[in-house]
Amino acid sequence: MLEDRFGLPLSTPSTVARDAYVAGIDSVISGVAGYRNHLGRALDADPTFALALVALARGQLMDGEVAVARQAAARARELATGVSPRERSHVDALCLGIEGKPPQAMAAMLRHVQSWPRDAMVIAPATSVFGLYGFSGRLEHEEELYELLASLAPAWGEDWWFDTVLGFAACETGRLDEAWTRLERSLARHPLNAHAEHYRTHVLYERGDADAALSLLEAFLSGLDKQSLAHCHLSWHVALAALATGRRERAWEAYRSGVHPGGAWGPPLNVVTDAVSFLWRAELAGEAREARLWSEIRDHALKSFPVAGTAYADVHTLLACIVEDDLATLDRLLGEIRQRIADDCYPPGEVVLHLADGFAAYARGDWNASIAALERARPEAVRIGGSRAQRDLVEFTLLAALLKADRPEDAQALAHGLDGRRPMIGVAGYA
Repeated sequence: MLEDRFGLPLSTPSTVARDAYVAGIDSVISGVAGYRNHLGRALDADPTFALALVALARGQLMDGEVAVARQAAARARELATGVSPRERSHVDALCLGIEGKPPQAMAAMLRHVQSWPRDAMVIAPATSVFGLYGFSGRLEHEEELYELLASLAPAWGEDWWFDTVLGFAACETGRLDEAWTRLERSLARHPLNAHAEHYRTHVLYERGDADAALSLLEAFLSGLDKQSLAHCHLSWHVALAALATGRRERAWEAYRSGVHPGGAWGPPLNVVTDAVSFLWRAELAGEAREARLWSEIRDHALKSFPVAGTAYADVHTLLACIVEDDLATLDRLLGEIRQRIADDCYPPGEVVLHLADGFAAYARGDWNASIAALERARPEAVRIGGSRAQRDLVEFTLLAALLKADRPEDAQALAHGLDGRRPMIGVAGYA
């Protein structure tokens, strides 16, 4: 029987389908363009290849094509009726996530890895900051993910993909030396690995080395297809690193060409959240407000996320409405969030409401109210998902409010708690 590159048997009898599937999987899990062509060739060679179809559906979901992904997942379930128990379990775990059933997908993934710990595609949805752990709403989700991956490590050896995801989990839990070692090893084995390059940037961010981050990213992006999943978000990192090093023109160029709607290609979740985040952080750093850019991203956010429900997106959409003084939409979205909380179907709970209060108070210049709301939200901000670097939107806004409220000692104490990230702080008035 044919096997994938992780040593797992495949039901397809076609070597052409197998080889194209392996290439397609590597494209999906490395965040570079090409998976559609590879998996399309796999399905041309074997139209009944359920794993290739569910992998295609997973890629489409990550690209924000939810309806198309769910159609493909439904067909993959039909095709999986006659395959091995491992492949049926694989298809089920991925389909549950695509179908919008994260608790069931998490349970299926945990069951699956007990028998097949080297099944990368089943593990992958758990590893993203926008994934099963990241959007679980649990305070300890970062440590929980690290512990899961560490428990699977003996089965993986020095595989480039596993080093990538465990390296990032190590970074987000403060294990920076382990993270760097694993990510360097991953890139040595598979240089065109956008996720590993991305996560290496996070290590440099945590260490406060914006110059090194910018240098590495500029070199990597020069060879990365703009249609790659990670291109928009890596451009966001370029913009932040350039801002932190005083290269303001480069920051805005990276933002306009690689992050802002119309210039960027990327999943809606990345485009909306990265665009809002950069524009707000640029203002915190002393840049003048770009009213047209804010109006465009508010419109794009409401088109992409017309109703509340995904907390990380909600935070940024609410912030765009606050900046645009769109009180009617703001009140509607907050009402939807309150209803979801009442219905017990909003995993982060009330922290998003507190964040909105803090951003709104900051926008109207009520520094003390902003400080109170953000300090209330800060201990639970991890529940919205996103990386530590992304959630610095909260920390930096609080820092700016403390400075504006003439509380420099409190601002210094907050900055000191950010450890090595202090050199990355781009807040006007902070030194």
